[in-house]
Amino acid sequence: MENTFRPELSEDRLVRIPAGPVTLEGVLSLPKGASGIVLFAHGSGSSRHSPRNRYVARSLAESGFASLLIDLLTAEEEVVDSRTSQLRFNIELLVERLVGATDWLGNQLETKDLKLGYFGASTGAAAALVAATQRPQAVAAIVSRGGRPDLAGSALSRVLAPTLLIVGGLDQSVIALNQEALVHLQVEKQLQIVPGATHLFEEPGALEQVAHLARQWFARYLRMSLPT
Repeated sequence: MENTFRPELSEDRLVRIPAGPVTLEGVLSLPKGASGIVLFAHGSGSSRHSPRNRYVARSLAESGFASLLIDLLTAEEEVVDSRTSQLRFNIELLVERLVGATDWLGNQLETKDLKLGYFGASTGAAAALVAATQRPQAVAAIVSRGGRPDLAGSALSRVLAPTLLIVGGLDQSVIALNQEALVHLQVEKQLQIVPGATHLFEEPGALEQVAHLARQWFARYLRMSLPT
């Protein structure tokens, strides 16, 4: 008989996370017996409500991964950013918030012993890469979806966590940016191009491929065996 893994999922829980001078809101999902947790760094103009990242988080939960989806900007900052689009490209600010969330996870009884991975999208991917250099002992793996790793600058060569870059096959300008970033990464690394997918992976089956690739990468580096 086939061995099917069916984790007992917890209810999603709203949490408040201090990060520098502000408090961020997030959603923590913690399946029973989770052996790893993934912190999502949302991209340009996005939030914890991102349907794409929520889809990936649900897929990870089905394989026993916990997740934390947070707003990297406060509600007031979101209003400003919706008009100016400036804060979403403030990588230093996003890194500060992501490091705050990382430290928060490391201090919670339920999550402090779980190996941590980052899943970054768009500018959130750059923030994840830089934050990983500031907390190298805490971050075990990174996945970027349609990311802008180029915005991580010189931090790319200091990243210690194995990194997977996922880009849509029709997202030509972002493919080039990821290819260039790949050269500067000095760790275990891969670039996976999803054929026929655009930047937001809205095509049928595209996001499923992203979730599959992310699940495999985190399973490998967060030391979790996938079900057979």
